[in-house]
Amino acid sequence: MSDVVAKQSAEANTAMNIKNPHLGWMIGFLFVVSFLGLFSVVPLRKIMIVDFKLTYPSGTATAHLINSFHTPQGAKLAKKQVRALGKFFSFSFLWGFFQWFFTSGDDCGFANFPTFGLKAYENKFYFDFSATYVGVGMICPYLINVSLLIGSILSWGVMWPLIGNQKGNWYSAELKASSLHGLQGYKVFIAIAMILGDGLYNFIKVLGRTIFGLYKQFKNKDVLPVNDRSSPNIVKISYDDKRRTELFLKDRIPSWFAVSGYVVLAIVSIVTVPHIFHQLKWYHILTMYIVAPVLAFCNAYGCGLTDWSLASTYGKLAIFTIGAWAGAANGGVLAGLAACGVMMNIVSTASDLMQDFKTGYMTLASPRSMFLSQAIGTAMGCVISPCVFWLFYKAFPDFGQVGTAYPAPYALVYRNMSILGVEGFSALPKHCLMLCYIFFAAAVIVNGVRDAVGPKWARFIPLPMAMAIPFYIGGYFTIDMCVGSLILFIWRKLNKPKADAYSSAVASGLICGEGIWTLPSSILALAGVKPPICMKFLSSSTNMKVDSFLNPS
Repeated sequence: MSDVVAKQSAEANTAMNIKNPHLGWMIGFLFVVSFLGLFSVVPLRKIMIVDFKLTYPSGTATAHLINSFHTPQGAKLAKKQVRALGKFFSFSFLWGFFQWFFTSGDDCGFANFPTFGLKAYENKFYFDFSATYVGVGMICPYLINVSLLIGSILSWGVMWPLIGNQKGNWYSAELKASSLHGLQGYKVFIAIAMILGDGLYNFIKVLGRTIFGLYKQFKNKDVLPVNDRSSPNIVKISYDDKRRTELFLKDRIPSWFAVSGYVVLAIVSIVTVPHIFHQLKWYHILTMYIVAPVLAFCNAYGCGLTDWSLASTYGKLAIFTIGAWAGAANGGVLAGLAACGVMMNIVSTASDLMQDFKTGYMTLASPRSMFLSQAIGTAMGCVISPCVFWLFYKAFPDFGQVGTAYPAPYALVYRNMSILGVEGFSALPKHCLMLCYIFFAAAVIVNGVRDAVGPKWARFIPLPMAMAIPFYIGGYFTIDMCVGSLILFIWRKLNKPKADAYSSAVASGLICGEGIWTLPSSILALAGVKPPICMKFLSSSTNMKVDSFLNPS
């Protein structure tokens, strides 16, 4: 079976002619699967927003922010925030442009500066001068960044050097660095175990809260529609809420439109997707579309309670179930990955739309306009995302490879989840399964302890999901993010009101500037224009050898 799965995983790398990406197929696939989630939850919007009065924290926060812009103080602050964003956008863009001149070759430039020494650099510990990750670190909570750093130290500082010393004992010394039967297998599968443990715990937790919340909603008749009869226990609502509810229900989207749209799109998808992914059969897709509305409701409801979207968890569920159903002999690896893409599109867009409905409800916006805007944005994403992928893939030949500027770590993680779902545990090197069990259990236990001790002490306990990310990719980006946290921490100590007001704008400028620079750098790469300088860092002994080679006299 391992030979069959090896062939399947190789095919997964060349899906849709990936060596020469076919934009038409990618765009077509996204168009036929990305709109189903929008139609799946439209009939439930009144129940979620008006009857159940779910919070949807992100949607509510966005509404409050939008409403604040329409006050004199809010408009004045918004102008200052835009100026701050523009300044740091320009700085980040110019910094990316400056760095480009020193990157003519592999491992060249500021991004490979051995900040803490060459030995630490070999173990992925260095500051790579990325304005993007510094900005992300300013936005992410302190706990996320500290969790990433702890995961980096635990994996690259302790575990991988110790397991590397067992080369020739636990795994063959002749294996390539990228082989999943060697050290790479420990990196990937232990990270997967932690992600699955964290995801399973939160899935059960949110599902339990969802079921309990639904039970309370249906048990408490006060918050459910009760025809026109009066009840002394009905809570009086404010004039603002009455006005919001009136407008929200007045400009309604007919349920027949939503159901018809879902059915039509499902039929189109069942017919077309098997022509794009031959391993994914029509009955696989039909089964997913029968189950998807229930999962979309669960995700949207859970997101309303906790602000967590578990789309990735539902995607993993699709990977394992559809991959195992298809089997190794029938392209289970590719079928699982394609099913993951379909399921994640449905459940994530469902929760996103419900967040937008909550924002529209709070800002007195038309539900139809919110739905139409979401549909337009989804359509734009169906075109823009494949084009961006194609641009990156063409401009950067090492795109998606370990140790490069764009390693795309989750691509490898999901691919190996699919292999694991089809092949089982035969792909794991020695003792790797035992370590996976340990870290899976540790992720569940740590999450349980976090919930048990309460929010006061939970902020000192790291998050397993965040810890798992650097297990594979390395710790360099965590250093950048911790620098961003440190900048924000010092800024808040010096001037907390100003830091709270402008930190998000500064971080966004840092992220967007360097992100936008990738567009001209990609165009330069496609045009064959190479940077003029390669800046490398060598040890003194290596430098002496290079000097003697270049100047033999």
